[in-house]
Parts: sequence; structure tokens; C-alpha cells
Amino acid sequence: MLLANLLEKTYKSTTYETVHMTLLISLIILMAIAAIALIVLVLLQPSNSSGIDALGGSSETFFGKHKGKSIEAKMKKWTWIILAILAVFAIAFFIIKDLKIFFN
Repeated sequence: MLLANLLEKTYKSTTYETVHMTLLISLIILMAIAAIALIVLVLLQPSNSSGIDALGGSSETFFGKHKGKSIEAKMKKWTWIILAILAVFAIAFFIIKDLKIFFN
């Protein structure tokens, strides 16, 4: 609904309003891409709990236990980076959304 209203107003507006709506629509699209990337990264990460493995008494070697640590660490790092990017986009969206008040 919000996107449809933004697009409708874009066609009946001045240059400033067109740029304003274009920025808002661009930020919405970027937030959606960042949110999807964040969801995918979180779903790809392995769980931290040992769960049912503790019941079976499975023993892992040092190499089996630590072989994926570098990949897991990178995924965790990228999760935080994308989360920060999503937060910046959201803050920028609400700041730009309220800028129209000052130019009317």
C-alpha cells in the first residue's frame, strides 16, 4: 500500500517531490534486499547447541570440531554487517521521509 501511494504521488509531483519519492522507493528496495540477505545468512548458520548429540556420546576429533569455525565466524561477521546496513537504511528512510515537512 505504501509503495503504491508513493508511486502514485511520483507522477503528480514537482522535481523535489519526484527526487524525494525516488529516494524513498530506493531505500525500501534496499531494505528488502538487506532483509532477505539477513534471513538467508541466519538460516545458513549452524546452531550453537549440541542438542541430541550429547545423548549419543559422539566424540569428535579436534579437526572435525574446528574445521568450520572460519566459515562460521565469517557468516556471523557478515550477519552483523548486514544487520548494521539494514539499520542504517531504516534510519535514513525515516529521516528522508520526514524531510518533506521542512520543504512545504
